[in-house]
Amino acid sequence: MSHTQYPADYWTRPHPESVLLDIGDDVGALVLYTPPTLHGREIEVSPLGQDARRTHTAVLARTVGGQTHYVAVYPALQAGRYRIWADDPSVCNQVTITGGAVAEVDWTG
Repeated sequence: MSHTQYPADYWTRPHPESVLLDIGDDVGALVLYTPPTLHGREIEVSPLGQDARRTHTAVLARTVGGQTHYVAVYPALQAGRYRIWADDPSVCNQVTITGGAVAEVDWTG
């Protein structure tokens, strides 16, 4: 399996660029808002009950309307229930993904 090579500052620089979501039919997306302390961390999700089928993405600083938000974007997830692998038991750790839609989970408090 190959991995994309990113510049050294990719994880820490602001990301003002748009994110392309690949949704429709039975594929949706997840946007996870996090506190700044998770900036640069990878957060995994998996279909509920299928822990071995994890996928992950990094929390990046996204600049929108002049404000910085710390966000993990999962641009294409099959419809269904997902577990969000959180270290903090007090945050929402499950989400339903609906085809053609974007689910949002807010861990910012």
